[in-house]
Amino acid sequence: MSDISKYCTGETLLLDCGSGGRAAQRLIQDLFISRLGNPTLNRLDDAAYLELKGPIAMSTDGYTVDPLIFPGGDIGSLAVHGTVNDVSMLGARPRYISAAFILEEGLDLGLLAHIVESMGNALKTAGVLMATGDTKVVPRGVVDKMFITTTGVGEILVPNPPSGSRAAEGDVILISGHLGNHGLAIMSSRAGLPLPSDVRSDSACLNHAAQALVLNLPDVHVLRDPTRGGLATTLNEIAQQSGVVFHIEEAAIPVLDSVSQGCSILGLDPLYLANEGKIICILPAHDAEKALEIMRSFPEGQNAARIGRVKAATGHEKTGQVILDTRLGGKRLLPMLEGEQLPRIC
Repeated sequence: MSDISKYCTGETLLLDCGSGGRAAQRLIQDLFISRLGNPTLNRLDDAAYLELKGPIAMSTDGYTVDPLIFPGGDIGSLAVHGTVNDVSMLGARPRYISAAFILEEGLDLGLLAHIVESMGNALKTAGVLMATGDTKVVPRGVVDKMFITTTGVGEILVPNPPSGSRAAEGDVILISGHLGNHGLAIMSSRAGLPLPSDVRSDSACLNHAAQALVLNLPDVHVLRDPTRGGLATTLNEIAQQSGVVFHIEEAAIPVLDSVSQGCSILGLDPLYLANEGKIICILPAHDAEKALEIMRSFPEGQNAARIGRVKAATGHEKTGQVILDTRLGGKRLLPMLEGEQLPRIC
């Protein structure tokens, strides 16, 4: 587990830093611009001047993860990855991100600097610019240390982009790697439980892999990242949007042994745990092997697998259902997650 104290300097954030005066300007220049700066952000106008062409994808998300630093990532890199990935799932090239920080008075400035630097590194990996941002400092107890909201925009690359409503009978369902790592890493870190070394958050930018899929395959029907609610909930959402039935093969779903064992101890199901670096790809069966080859050419997709197929409802089946073919040869419904399995997961 990460020791947050090693990032702390003892110098803390004051309410003055959110006042818009000299303290706020020093915070912006010395901490944010020094780590996130680029010609677009450095103008410091009231709005960012963006150069975009054609149809645009846009996504926004808020991040309240606890703890702020966890095995495999932190709230800063997670905020970049999450929004970059959401824009990418529409077959778009993410270009710009904005970020709004709600910071608690007394927050250690060394910790904040580490988080912002992590965001900068994630942006460089993704090839995306921070275009504009905002910082608010609130009294102690109003928020828990730090909340971040990011919005991303990107240029859609293909004329008929992927959508959750496009899964069709005869398609196959692919996943880009092991499931459940992020959710188990957060839960174990929060509870102070020891983790095997291979149980780390999968938080990563997926835009390069998603772009390769849509540019090299003519008919990618669906791209989706299974975050909160995990694989099972996300598949339910897509099946309902498309009006089809998904049949998933339990034996084909990639899950680390250590994650399976941890879930057994904690009474969790890895199919419902959050992921922050995985792609669900649904496309015609004849393109499946090429899609798997593309996924496996990226570090985050080396364990990509074909896990199911898309069918029309027959017999007692109903459209929108997800049916699991179990290892024992039986079948069971995978319903949408009911309630909150683990709060503040992202």
